[in-house]
Amino acid sequence: MSTAHFGVTIPQIKRPWVAAADAARAFEAMGYDSIWVCDHLYGPQSPQLPILEAWTMVSALAAITERVEIGTLVTPAGMRNPAHLGKIIATADNIAGGRVIAGLGGGWMPREFTDFGMPFLGTGERLGQLRETVELLRRMWGEDEQEVTFNGRFVQADSVVCQPKPPRRVPILIGGAGEKVTLRLAAQHGDYWNNLAGHQGSLSHKVDVLKRHCDAVGRDFADIVVSQQCLVTIAPDAASAGPMADRAQQIFGGHMGDPKGPLAITGTPSQCVDAIGKHIELGCTAFVMEFFGRETVTPAQLFAEEVAPHFK
Repeated sequence: MSTAHFGVTIPQIKRPWVAAADAARAFEAMGYDSIWVCDHLYGPQSPQLPILEAWTMVSALAAITERVEIGTLVTPAGMRNPAHLGKIIATADNIAGGRVIAGLGGGWMPREFTDFGMPFLGTGERLGQLRETVELLRRMWGEDEQEVTFNGRFVQADSVVCQPKPPRRVPILIGGAGEKVTLRLAAQHGDYWNNLAGHQGSLSHKVDVLKRHCDAVGRDFADIVVSQQCLVTIAPDAASAGPMADRAQQIFGGHMGDPKGPLAITGTPSQCVDAIGKHIELGCTAFVMEFFGRETVTPAQLFAEEVAPHFK
């Protein structure tokens, strides 16, 4: 069996910090490779939903864990001052000792920008912000320049200094499904490309598009880790797995993909093993998983014990 990277999302919406901390420690003890937070300033359903801020949370998670990598899925490039964001990520990675994965995207929720004093631009312009932000961060984190000046269309920095540098070359994950711009940006700059859960059924097609972009820009496709955001609906036996998939479909709709789709990681442990194998055949070797259920530690334990060992 091929090796796979298994990451788990941390509870963040309508949950206290203590629940997130307990989950992070539990997932690390189970052997997961990474833990992930979503970068929203508001809950996606309503600004009134309590949600912990992502990079504050990454730093706290870094301080209470030792081994797991910690990533955001994903940080909208234009939601914060880009140079300030570069300093924040460098600090978080120093706290982590070199375990941060910087997940970046274009964003989609206007009030997360405008309520906090940042303009919410059109789609093409937000992707321009994303490109320029990636270029600025790479320069800020590199050893070649002590002061970085950047005069882009969307991103400006004047002699910005970033010390201390991150302790490793921070992997950048580009998240999104846009085939013309986002996937090309991933081919040019991404260490990871993450396919959104809602596009899980189109994974094969998206990977083909990414490969074509890699050919066009002269990048080896093998240098990019393909990851899939996914809902995992796992149960010990078929009798309990079926109703769980029905409930997941009712609750999430298409937002987290189709819990009964051809690539859905749904059912018994053996069914989940088969589903992960299908992803690996398509070139996807990393998984950012949200376990279905109000309490996620129990299904995560079942997965860690009966599914993950097949891919290590």
